Amino acid sequence: MRATPPALIVYGATGYVGRLIAEEAVRTGLDVAVAGRDRTKVEALAARLGVPGRTFALDDPAALRQELRGATAVLNVAGPFSRTAEQLMEAAVAEGVHYLDTTAELATFAQAEERSAAAEEAGVMLVPGVGWDVVPSDAVAVHTAGRTTRPVALRVALKVTGGFSRGSVSSAAGIADLGGLVRSDGQLVRRTGAPPAAFDLGTGPEEYAPAPMGDLITAWHSVGLPDIEVFMRSDAAIPAPGTELPEGPTAAERDSGRYWALAEVTDADGGVVRSVIETPSGYTYTVLSAVASARLVLAGRHTPGFRTPSAAFGPGFATSIADSLIIDL
Repeated sequence: MRATPPALIVYGATGYVGRLIAEEAVRTGLDVAVAGRDRTKVEALAARLGVPGRTFALDDPAALRQELRGATAVLNVAGPFSRTAEQLMEAAVAEGVHYLDTTAELATFAQAEERSAAAEEAGVMLVPGVGWDVVPSDAVAVHTAGRTTRPVALRVALKVTGGFSRGSVSSAAGIADLGGLVRSDGQLVRRTGAPPAAFDLGTGPEEYAPAPMGDLITAWHSVGLPDIEVFMRSDAAIPAPGTELPEGPTAAERDSGRYWALAEVTDADGGVVRSVIETPSGYTYTVLSAVASARLVLAGRHTPGFRTPSAAFGPGFATSIADSLIIDL
């Protein structure tokens, strides 16, 4: 007889961020099972945390549906999400299981957007991007647009510090392939040779590079502005895929880092307003926000269809995570 399914399945739980999320989920008392593709790693983690472990790949749709059957939600932490999100979304919608993930990859948001009607019909909520950057950037975009009467354009600037995990580097390779992508007149278009831009987050102007992140889709849904651009700045270069790296930042590095997301909104009369959200390091923030998102879904907070984090959990959700705050500049 099959064991009673857990309320939450964390897929990709044996990876760097996945382990941290699984530990936090257990620490805060969620009914959780850890899952992944490597049986040895899954069983070791499950034994250490004292929770069920499930080993399955994503290439057999029927078997995947069976693994999700009976759960309330699946939280996908297995990047690059270009290899995992579509399969898990399809199975989740088919089985009536809410889908969350920690992606920042544009294609994953597009996949959720495309499946919104099917998810709504199935009573399933799809919320990709329940970590950094999208939870805070989505919230600060909504906040800043609300400071104007006729907002027409949005620029988002993301500032990150510290090192990167192997998974982040793998996902970044896909993001780089979309260089020059922006939203213009409501459409996603590619601008070749897009130049950097300078932004001042409160300590003087700095240069940011164009970065086609998921905000091109989430901000479109959350604030409805026809023109959206996203930029990023890091104090460390993102290593090339294949570079030998530690698994991820140390606990001390996670605890000491700070990240920022700025929203700059232009009004129809040409006026500009800016607000910035400051958060703990992206890895710390992602762990806390992903588990908090799952907790809300398990408690019944789920509106069917594709939802941005702000739409799913409210614009105040972002600043409820640790010591995060929005500052109007």
